[in-house]
Amino acid sequence: MCLIIFLFNENQHYPLIIAANRDEFYNRETKSADIWGKDNSIIAGRDLQSLGTWMGINKNSGRFAAITNYRDPSMIKTEVKSRGVIVSSYLESELGDEEFIYRLKKEKDNYNGFNFIFGDLYKIYHYSNISDEITIVNPGIHGVSNHLLDSPWPKLLKAKKRLSETFKSDEIINSSFDVLKDSTAFHDSELPETGMDIKWERILSPIFVKSEIYGTRSSTIILFCKNGDILFIERAFIDEKITKETKFIIKKCNCSF
Repeated sequence: MCLIIFLFNENQHYPLIIAANRDEFYNRETKSADIWGKDNSIIAGRDLQSLGTWMGINKNSGRFAAITNYRDPSMIKTEVKSRGVIVSSYLESELGDEEFIYRLKKEKDNYNGFNFIFGDLYKIYHYSNISDEITIVNPGIHGVSNHLLDSPWPKLLKAKKRLSETFKSDEIINSSFDVLKDSTAFHDSELPETGMDIKWERILSPIFVKSEIYGTRSSTIILFCKNGDILFIERAFIDEKITKETKFIIKKCNCSF
């Protein structure tokens, strides 16, 4: 993922709402969201190069996880593990959240920089191997792109502002997808300095990224109902056009989506 926005414990019907965009090279082979993993418990897309995922849920336990990379070209290492495997490992794990993350901390140098968001509708954590800090997330609107949790990057601030209103409306799904499709770039003076060439900083600045070789490949909305039901919708794109929409509804009670 390259943009994750979530509202935690501020909507009376949905304690957790997540909206996210995955940005990736167009030639990286990917499978759209499906059911897979141990006991067919995972709902997620899949990176067919590393066999990990960028975001997903465990439909049995109600766990979710998502990951973004930390953007700093000077820190990139070779011969490292795939960050996407962190997400799939967590979703399949029977370890408690804190035990899982403390084990991950011990292996943090085996990965390039990342932000890992994980938990369930009762408790959410953030961990980055750059700051090496574990945060228990407070209620409210939060987000992460390619820096740290709630860093004031322009795309993140804009997405949080727009989605904080959308997440409390009666049209959460379509309105959230509209926000995630915003391809408006920011002025050079607003762009973060991450060590990338200014051309790439411009390309990466919008909520929805597009270029000749790299861009937003999919958008995902997940609603967690207070009774345990979950709605998972993914839209895949080619040249900004929706090529596939995948929807999963996990019914445990009678939540109305």
